[in-house]
Amino acid sequence: MIELTETELTEKTGITARTVAAMRDGLNQERVSLRFLRYFMGPAVIAAIAYVDPGNVATNIEAGSRYGYSLLWVVAFSNVLAMLFQAFSARLGIVTGKNLAEHARDLYPPFIVGGMWIVSELAVMATDLAELIGGGLGIALLTGFPILVGMLVMAVGTYIILYFQKIGFRPVEWVIASLLSIIALCYLFELIVAQPPLAAILYHTFVPQLPDKGAVVLAAGIIGATIMPHAIFLHSGLTQERIVGETEQEKRRILHFSNIETVLALTVAGFVNMAMLAFAARVFHGVNNGIAEIDTAYYGIISYRGIVAASIFLVSLVAAGLSSSAVGTMAGQLVMQGFLRRSIPLWVRRLVTIVPSFIVVGLGFNPTTSLIISQVILSFALPVPMIVLMMVIGRRAIMGSFTPHWGIMALAGIGSAVVLFINILLVVQTIWDISFI
Repeated sequence: MIELTETELTEKTGITARTVAAMRDGLNQERVSLRFLRYFMGPAVIAAIAYVDPGNVATNIEAGSRYGYSLLWVVAFSNVLAMLFQAFSARLGIVTGKNLAEHARDLYPPFIVGGMWIVSELAVMATDLAELIGGGLGIALLTGFPILVGMLVMAVGTYIILYFQKIGFRPVEWVIASLLSIIALCYLFELIVAQPPLAAILYHTFVPQLPDKGAVVLAAGIIGATIMPHAIFLHSGLTQERIVGETEQEKRRILHFSNIETVLALTVAGFVNMAMLAFAARVFHGVNNGIAEIDTAYYGIISYRGIVAASIFLVSLVAAGLSSSAVGTMAGQLVMQGFLRRSIPLWVRRLVTIVPSFIVVGLGFNPTTSLIISQVILSFALPVPMIVLMMVIGRRAIMGSFTPHWGIMALAGIGSAVVLFINILLVVQTIWDISFI
């Protein structure tokens, strides 16, 4: 584990010397004090952005418009499972000083590592597809420009956000946190406008059901859009270039702050996702069932709730696209460095991941359908980091006294099994009847 001096930490992350001193003060308190929490926040906020990208918008709108509130339980389940795995990922980085990709590289043969890297890169590309298309479509609808122009604006905007990394991670965290706040406020407004029934929301949050074959596809898409493969890798890496616990007690303090931040950040992300679906269910279900297009949803919101609500919907879409695209690129850099010990210039990384998106749109594929398919692809890629993370974090030789309790590991295993089951069910149904895709 390489420990950074306070001066190096300030230069590398953008965290001020005053903040570093406050973090040290927080670690030296006899009891954990929440007044120091803000100094440790950042990694989970960045990871949480991956859970509210335009792919979530596409899947949640179609789920809500087609099935009402019936699939809210999938969103709730995905969010709770996301909290658990993001907490695991952060724990791995805090305790060992190495990210998940680095551990995988050290533990497994080169051909397995290469396969995991390829799957992870495909997941990053699928993520960028959703984010660029979704954000580009939002800009196109707001301005009247062609979607390709909107996607170009998104690509440039993402590069500008990532450029802040040159002065440290902290400025990027502030930008991402601001965009997450904008998204959450937008959907709070939409809920106030729509006023969905609380009883229906509570019932369908806790009562699982899959009404038909199409619901299975959307459930897989929701899971793929909510529990993002690259975010699991990323969280373990974001903890590496921050303050390091010098003793077991300090590491436990950092873990305590990290777990609180993870719950808070993922709760906000979960609220946004449930609000998306509930809003679509309230506005469209029973009136215009089965909306599968973001532009159709936009014009529908104008008809049913007015131009202000529709414009705010687009603002949230653009904010989600910008922030999640930046986070996806950060994850791609970390995955390549961890698996291959290689890095490429930022502009090359952006070019490699955005070109497929422009090709898809340029060939005339339906933007929203492409969004949903990208989320299903992510759902199939998801078991790789989930299983690897469980295998690594469950090793006492690596985690020592920080190895999670067997009961927590069992819950994570059950959650992973549910994800695999839904994926297998999707494959079986696709083989026997592809007409519903």
